[in-house]
Amino acid sequence: MIRTFVIRAALLSLLSASVQSDVIRLRADEWFPMNGKPGSEQPGYMIEIARTIWEEAGHQVEYRLMPWERAIDETRQGRAECIVGAYHEDAPDFVFPQLTLGLDDNHFYVLAANPWRFRAIADLNTVRLGVIGGYAYDNGELDAYIEQNQHNGARLQIVRSGKALQQNIRKLLTQRIDALVESPAVMQAQLKQMELSESVINAGMIGKQTPLYIACSPVIPAVSEYLQQLDAGLKRLRNDGRLEAILNRYGLHDWQ
Repeated sequence: MIRTFVIRAALLSLLSASVQSDVIRLRADEWFPMNGKPGSEQPGYMIEIARTIWEEAGHQVEYRLMPWERAIDETRQGRAECIVGAYHEDAPDFVFPQLTLGLDDNHFYVLAANPWRFRAIADLNTVRLGVIGGYAYDNGELDAYIEQNQHNGARLQIVRSGKALQQNIRKLLTQRIDALVESPAVMQAQLKQMELSESVINAGMIGKQTPLYIACSPVIPAVSEYLQQLDAGLKRLRNDGRLEAILNRYGLHDWQ
């Protein structure tokens, strides 16, 4: 009996340790409303969705901000489980869920007094463009332009930081760049926060809508199960109205 008790106690201890150590680590740069400041009342709709689903499945969620390229590298090396707000092109070797967590497109932004508008890729030859390091934008001519001009400071300036969008907006205001490219939802939220909605305007769209995902490390076997839970949980949240409630908190609608 004593031996049986000891064995059972040991098994319970191991199971408890396993549950406690089952932490899903999420990494991203700040990209509100998809993902915002950790611990805030609005951490981002993707964070709220992920936390709701995975905590119901018995997991803990740890969410941290860092430069996007570092977030991808850490997750690729297995130091985190997933990145938030990813295109397939951002990390094609990662493991992706079946269901998207949004749709995105990319627009150019300039100062309100600037008459420049984007109509064709050749228009970029007349501006200094600000972009964010590690981002995949359109999987097409814009990404090719960035690749070709990454060392040409007269045409392209790449910011690599945890607050890259804010830095690009400040560079736009001080005319160190002439235009920047960003998701409209993210840009509108950032301009509103900085009280610059009238100072910076949309100058045109490039590419088409692109699916957004939470994408996970290719070297952590457990992520396949996590993503199955995410897909099933998203269907559940959509059916019971909780997805709509989360999106409403950010002024958004279901992308389906």
